[in-house]
Amino acid sequence: MVVVGAGPTGLTTALLLARYGIACTVLDRRAEPWPLPRAVHLDDEAVRVLQAAGVSDAFAAVSRPAAGLRLLDARLRPFARFRRDPGPAHHGHPASNLFDQRDLDALLLDAAARAGVVVRREVAVTGVATEASGSPTVAIRGPAAGTTARLPAAAVLGCDGADSTVRQCIGAGLRDLGFTQRWLVLDVRCGEPPRGGWDGVDQVCDHRRAATFMRVVGDRYRWEFRLFPGEDAAELTRPRSVTALTAPWFAAVPGAHRDLLRGAEYTFRACVADRWRVDRVFLLGDAAHLTPPFVGQGLGAGLRDAHNLTWKLAAVLQGRADDQLLDSYQAERAPQAEATIRTAVRIGRAMTGGNGAAAALRRPIVAALLRLPGAERRALAATTTRHPASSVVDRHRHPRDLAGTCCPQPFVWSAGATVRLDDVLGTGYSLLCHGPVPADLRDRAHAVGARTVRLGQPGARGLDDPDTTVEENPTLAGWLRRGRADAVLLRPDRVVMSSSRGPGSRSRPTWRVSRTDLG
Repeated sequence: MVVVGAGPTGLTTALLLARYGIACTVLDRRAEPWPLPRAVHLDDEAVRVLQAAGVSDAFAAVSRPAAGLRLLDARLRPFARFRRDPGPAHHGHPASNLFDQRDLDALLLDAAARAGVVVRREVAVTGVATEASGSPTVAIRGPAAGTTARLPAAAVLGCDGADSTVRQCIGAGLRDLGFTQRWLVLDVRCGEPPRGGWDGVDQVCDHRRAATFMRVVGDRYRWEFRLFPGEDAAELTRPRSVTALTAPWFAAVPGAHRDLLRGAEYTFRACVADRWRVDRVFLLGDAAHLTPPFVGQGLGAGLRDAHNLTWKLAAVLQGRADDQLLDSYQAERAPQAEATIRTAVRIGRAMTGGNGAAAALRRPIVAALLRLPGAERRALAATTTRHPASSVVDRHRHPRDLAGTCCPQPFVWSAGATVRLDDVLGTGYSLLCHGPVPADLRDRAHAVGARTVRLGQPGARGLDDPDTTVEENPTLAGWLRRGRADAVLLRPDRVVMSSSRGPGSRSRPTWRVSRTDLG
């Protein structure tokens, strides 16, 4: 298996495949991880993917929960606020997590070395061809002048970023979704904390200079400023310019010392590749889609790609499924990625776009709409996983059917210990049940080698000899009850393949969820 690109998406992909017993070689054209400012945010679902890759504890040690998002006016006065609880959210980790990508790169590289993943640097991919057998071959150029070679591979996974060579090799193009903005990104170390007293993310909604600000971790801070035509990013990263740009945040701390760690210009774009697969060559992450940063889903989308594809690819390579399963990768991921991108574009335009009177009029209207109950949930609904019916997702039996959605991950009590649910479910399919299991669902679970996990007490009727029993859990019981299900068959990526109501099942009591139930 060849993975092209040793960024977080590529390394996570290799780690997930290693957990399925698939050996990987990761190729990267750079001698070292890219040093310029990059991702700083992951949500709880993305961290759950890191958990599947075996690095979520290490990630927790180098990241911190964010308090939420504030919208500020030009004078840095908040006019809307969305709080985030620092405790575990739906996927068992904090809903919003800030980090320095250099730290994430380091822990992923360390995990890859321990997992036996081979990482080759200063190796450029010059071509990808599919042989008559259907397997691809990768043409590479090594660090020594004139050094070339061809690597046969069971599959090639292009995780090589926005300028993907793999995407060019398979003839895929990027479909523009109509958003392009130039921004200056500054990573700064501050001896004194800037103003605000807020440990979340600030978005300055000022058409004269839209900006984003946050404390990342420790004494490291991130500023992002929108650039306009004619502005020179190199000039704006000079010490005097950095001091002037960040001055509003230091009005209360004159003379505070600021060290610019990294500065770079980025063009935020909204694009989706028109094809994500040719034979056994695939695109993941920025090679497949480019997301403006306004909903914090850029890197997270790449990790979702990895979680969706790797279990399918392992099943095909190990003879447990045919190639048709791989068609579901783009069918499931592309619509969600595009919906997420369009959400980011709408939110970005509302927060940063426009000039003069129109923008001034729109801001209080946007603020009023955002204060309505459920506004944030509706705005971010597109980022929530809900796959359509396919060979690995059943058709919905009713509007609340759980098929295609992600199972929550509370902490559960099992075998004398409190653990996250995924640690009980294992790496493959799993059958999670809270009552009688219909024979057809039990047969399907057996056919895919699912691990059976019962929610309740030993001796419950309707299921014989479960692999594991976890104590009654209000979060899981409530989720099943709302979905009118007694049992769900979960895919390895924790998406519900099928849900079912057992024969003779009765309505269950309503459970009240407290923070203690979530750990």
